[in-house]
Amino acid sequence: MSQLQRTSVVTGAGSGIGRACCVRLAAAGSHVVAIDWSGEAAAAVAAEVGATDATSRAVECDVTRPDDVAAALAPLAQVDVLVNSAGVDEEKSLEDITAEDMSRLYDVNAVGLFSVSQAAIARMPDGGKIVNIGSRAYLGSPRHAHYVASKAAVVGLTRTMALELRGRQIAVNAVAPGPVRTPFLDGRSEENLGQLAASYPCGRLPRRTTSPRRRRSSPTRRRGF
Repeated sequence: MSQLQRTSVVTGAGSGIGRACCVRLAAAGSHVVAIDWSGEAAAAVAAEVGATDATSRAVECDVTRPDDVAAALAPLAQVDVLVNSAGVDEEKSLEDITAEDMSRLYDVNAVGLFSVSQAAIARMPDGGKIVNIGSRAYLGSPRHAHYVASKAAVVGLTRTMALELRGRQIAVNAVAPGPVRTPFLDGRSEENLGQLAASYPCGRLPRRTTSPRRRRSSPTRRRGF
């Protein structure tokens, strides 16, 4: 790996938006560390990136386990970019959500994001970048109260992280996409998918269609995220 090459860590890298981020970062010239709870899925993405002229490494990691997070980032001398894309959701009515359901989603979507960020920040040089994948659901979404609460927490965490890290010129931003037809939506009822599709002017859910692109060879074009 070139000394000029950035290292980008992506959680939830095994599919959907996380996978697309890995592909895009590799195309921009970054060394990609693909983290996912499924080691098999992480390896598949790393192999996809490795099929180009980029470099990558797959890591099996449960972001809710501090030991897993520590082990995943321990080999890295530096983390230039972190994308927190790991997340879980569940369709469940308000009266049926249990305390265990709430804790499970919050542990992955908010606490896990915080744990990985904390470990990455210790290895991040001034001027690094953190992108948290939130959701427009933080504004409210029927039958997803526990998911909504966890994504609202992501917004608060992002704002606070940005304030605390501005002295180091580390940019911290959250992206709040609407529903995208990726494996993340698997298991949703057809009724719920129809409601989501109806919320778009085109009447359908957008799909993630990112395919690998070869990275540019000029080092001057590797600076942007």
